[in-house]
Amino acid sequence: MNERRDIEGLDVQVVDPAAPPPPEAGEVPVDKPVSTFRLVATLAVAGALAGLLIVLVNQHTKPIIDKYKAEQLQKAVYEVLPGTDRYNTYYLVDSALSLALPEGAKESEYKRIYVGYDAAGQLSGVAISRGESGFQDIIMIIFGVNPNSGKLMGMKVLDSKETPGLGDKIFKDMTYVNQFFAGPETPLIPVKPGTGKGLPGEIDTITGATISSKKLIEIINHALEEWGPYMDQGIPQTYPVAADAEVTP
Repeated sequence: MNERRDIEGLDVQVVDPAAPPPPEAGEVPVDKPVSTFRLVATLAVAGALAGLLIVLVNQHTKPIIDKYKAEQLQKAVYEVLPGTDRYNTYYLVDSALSLALPEGAKESEYKRIYVGYDAAGQLSGVAISRGESGFQDIIMIIFGVNPNSGKLMGMKVLDSKETPGLGDKIFKDMTYVNQFFAGPETPLIPVKPGTGKGLPGEIDTITGATISSKKLIEIINHALEEWGPYMDQGIPQTYPVAADAEVTP
């Protein structure tokens, strides 16, 4: 660092020996160029490492998450089918219900329903899972129905990202939820609270969450429209066990 000091009237310049020499008159300092290749390579390496980390974490957590979801689904089947002792999973194969999948087929590629039986091996009901777009995102539910009477047996929301404090009442408002366990006839009829006519399929929607609560009813009706023809083809009234089928306890 160079300084100029006035000592007893003399103009003296003090030079710091560690400082770089000043540029010559008219000379402009030149910045060193940044290597584009080096910058791109650094970003590429960082991106590759981040991607590898995500893959490793996913490989570790996915089996855990899948197992948890399977356990929650199993609990939900028993919840929406009161009185069920055990159930079988039926897959939709070639427009017919089947206990077994074709050889080499992936289970995730086939639609399914869950047929429950009581302790005596008699049909207790059918559980159906379905998801559709709600007000915010997909609403995924599972519900139970008695295919012989057409009456609903129960309903549970499996996944929902509806607006907290409003749309989430579809699973937090037990007055609303309990209506699905009261044996309403299907198809369901959504009505505003206090405006019903006493029809056996009426379900009161939720004030302040009309869209979400009405959409949930629509999901059930759509699922019954889709699965009704296959259930009408005949669901075994007693517990069947296929030779190669895995029995769900």
